[in-house]
Amino acid sequence: MSRIVRCSLIQAANSTPAERPLAEIKQAMVDKHIAMIRRAAAAGAQVVCLQEIFYGPYFCAEQSTRWYDFTEQVPDGPTTQLICKLAKELHLAVVLPVYEVETEGVYYNTAAVIDSSGKYLGKYRKTHIPHVQPGFWEKYYFRPGNLGYPVFDLGFAKIGVYICYDRHFPEGARALGLNGAEIVFNPSATVAGLSEYLWKLEQPAHAAANGYFVGAINRVGTEAPWNIGEFYGQSYFCDPRGQIFAQASRDKDEVLTADLNLDKIAEVRKTWQFYRDRRPDMYGELVKP
Repeated sequence: MSRIVRCSLIQAANSTPAERPLAEIKQAMVDKHIAMIRRAAAAGAQVVCLQEIFYGPYFCAEQSTRWYDFTEQVPDGPTTQLICKLAKELHLAVVLPVYEVETEGVYYNTAAVIDSSGKYLGKYRKTHIPHVQPGFWEKYYFRPGNLGYPVFDLGFAKIGVYICYDRHFPEGARALGLNGAEIVFNPSATVAGLSEYLWKLEQPAHAAANGYFVGAINRVGTEAPWNIGEFYGQSYFCDPRGQIFAQASRDKDEVLTADLNLDKIAEVRKTWQFYRDRRPDMYGELVKP
């Protein structure tokens, strides 16, 4: 019997003006995403992944201490706890990107992983932190991740997380595969004119190089007052051959749901023996400062 896993990706615009109180912005986005998670569950999804920093705008386009109030502890913060209860109710695993505070002044761009019983399994912290013009000033908000590349066993699939800018680096993508990931989710916030030409190039390449599935998520819309560009959506799934087989729209809130046949991983790896034929003894130069 084939190992079919039904997965959903959620892309959504932030429609609350950025000058509104943070609590109002956050509540509106949490409410929107809860409704969309319920839609995913109604479609039979077993795991759903949300977009990067899902409960607000992409605030890294400005430098303001105001946005530090968006942080929460993980897993004890209110959003993670709320989604744990929802996951248990819906029997649905969730990859939940949040803005994490570890201690005062120590912040991470984090994804919590929650299984279908509502249990918090662990977290991934974004490893590669950009400072790219115009408007991607994440080094003012996040420390580089320090938890490595964990893989989480949902019982029906083993998943990894790689967040937004991470996708430009093949090293972590390989580490996730070596650690046993069958599906890698990449929640993102990326705009046209900067990286769109790479959007359908890099992650299918990671999938093909490592023989796993990738779920790539991008938000939609243009966010005032920063107007750094159009978040161009087009969330998608690609298979272990690097072929995109399901894709969302460019400009609409959407729940993209697809069936992933995990048996295809073994099929592809029997053909392309990239792990068997690695030469780690020759790669020492890659990790020198």
